[in-house]
Amino acid sequence: MDIQLDQLRALDAAVTEGTFEAAARRLNVTPSAVSQRIKALEDSAGRILVQRTKPVQPTESGLAVLRLARQVALLTSDTARELGDAHDPTDQPVRIPIAVNADSLQTWVMPALGRAAAGVNFEIHREDEEHTTQLLRDGTVMAAITSTAAPVQGCSVRRLGAMRYRPMAAPEFARTWFPDGPTAAAFAVAPVILFDRKDDLQFHLMRQFTRNTLDQPRHYIPSSFGFVEAIRLGLGWGMVPDLQRRPDDTLVPLDDKTVVDVPLYWQQWKLDSPTLSRVAATIAEAAAAALR
Repeated sequence: MDIQLDQLRALDAAVTEGTFEAAARRLNVTPSAVSQRIKALEDSAGRILVQRTKPVQPTESGLAVLRLARQVALLTSDTARELGDAHDPTDQPVRIPIAVNADSLQTWVMPALGRAAAGVNFEIHREDEEHTTQLLRDGTVMAAITSTAAPVQGCSVRRLGAMRYRPMAAPEFARTWFPDGPTAAAFAVAPVILFDRKDDLQFHLMRQFTRNTLDQPRHYIPSSFGFVEAIRLGLGWGMVPDLQRRPDDTLVPLDDKTVVDVPLYWQQWKLDSPTLSRVAATIAEAAAAALR
């Protein structure tokens, strides 16, 4: 393939921004120029790379070239800094897309990103830790915090630690629905709080007590803060990370022994990138201080 940098930039911009018009504004060219560059890239690849919809969607082949485009952009930015580009590096920060689970984002990740932000524009994709690896595979993100230890193809992996969760409830709720503690009978009828339909943590705990499929009342609260607040208000019980418990919290555990430890890993593209390495080191340092 005869690939040119402006063609890769056009592909990345079109997929990231969602339309050829928005990509053109980002690149300071016309929408026609964006279209022509992507068409030339498709001719070189011998296949269609994007679906010309709104928003623009990469095809399966387009995902492979998109990963290349984003890797080249990161390495080009790193090289410019190494060579002492005449421009201030903060004028054109490199974009680093990362997938992070909501609980980590709410608790320990944001301070780490703040320390690593010089010269970097972060694009955070909030996703359940069991599903973040898919964003690595399709090139949407360069790195991810995930519960998957097996490295995605083309990625390195580093263990960060584990987040400990406990089944928690408001005191009155616990007395009403769990008078004998966490039992199969109680789990079958007590309302439960779920983050979203991908949230399996509560069911993981319940499977320790019953092998039956339960159909109890459920609330879906897709916010880490709102999730814990709903439990405090007595809407249901749920798995609360220790990192989100307050010293003056009124929440009580369903029992003192039941916990679930969720291991977390940092996976990133295998690139010799000082910028990505700096972000990874900052994340690892923060994880060492916050996680088990």
